[in-house]
Amino acid sequence: MRTVSAPTGDEIGAIRAAIAALRLEIEPPVVAPDGNADLSLLRSLYCVGRVDLPLGRLFEGHIDAQQIIGRHASPTLRCEAAALARRGAMFGVWNADLAGEPLRLENDRLTGGKVFASGAGVLSHALVTADARDGRRLVLVDLAATPPDIDRSWWRVVGMQRSESHLVRWADAAVGASALVGAPGDYVREPWFSGGALRFVAVQAGGVAGIFDRVRDHLVAAGRADDPHQLGRLADLFGCADLAAAAVRSAAATWRVGADPVRLAQVAVARLQVAGLADTAMAIARQAVGLQGLFHVHPLSAALSDLTVYLCQPGPDASRMSAGRAAAEGRIEPSL
Repeated sequence: MRTVSAPTGDEIGAIRAAIAALRLEIEPPVVAPDGNADLSLLRSLYCVGRVDLPLGRLFEGHIDAQQIIGRHASPTLRCEAAALARRGAMFGVWNADLAGEPLRLENDRLTGGKVFASGAGVLSHALVTADARDGRRLVLVDLAATPPDIDRSWWRVVGMQRSESHLVRWADAAVGASALVGAPGDYVREPWFSGGALRFVAVQAGGVAGIFDRVRDHLVAAGRADDPHQLGRLADLFGCADLAAAAVRSAAATWRVGADPVRLAQVAVARLQVAGLADTAMAIARQAVGLQGLFHVHPLSAALSDLTVYLCQPGPDASRMSAGRAAAEGRIEPSL
């Protein structure tokens, strides 16, 4: 059985340095309370996803945490979090409960676990959801002061390995009352909860563009770019990438001017569009590059496997139903 090891200090340092460099390019929009669909922010997410999807996943989680803190935390905690970020702290959001061991907050102590905890062992701070007596609460955990046990044996997937999305557990771990963020139920407040999907859709759209980049570069380097069949595939790949970016732009534009039901429906539509275009682009890429693109050393291999895993975000059927209901009720209509 393959041994699953923790990332080295150099690897963690490289990830944190990359996030810090990205963060400098986009602040202050990252902390804007209404910045879910800020186009400059979405473009930054898109550009990261185009180059490195696992890094894009961690970058998106950092932004998600910063936006939630900016929207719901006390002024004191907002200032503290902003100061930490300026000093290089790396944040994330861990929401999915470990089956049979949901995270609980009792008497300022955490017990239980989370699954799909992206950045476990890499992040400095995690914004976690926990069941408390007064409801579902958000807690900002300093992972150096209150480290969880990390189970790295579970995250054995074909792609997105470098997102470090592991199982984590705490057992009666103390957290201060000052670490509470907002009121019970704030994490799922709309339109921010569903609308926030547009952030990871932007990363995925960047992943589609990354598929185009890698296929084009391969065909040019191999001297096959003038083949008429390959030219047709490149045209189709460009169309997929261009339409994926357009879907994100359209949803962002609606977010700035639309009412909440329309906003959320357009985000759901963008998610469906990008997922469908990604599937088509990956099929074309495999035809264009062939077996070479499936060797681990080929740049296309990781791009394909990472995007395949990243597209498996939770609740795709719920998004489809949301979009369909909005269409049935006349809240969204095609137009030019």
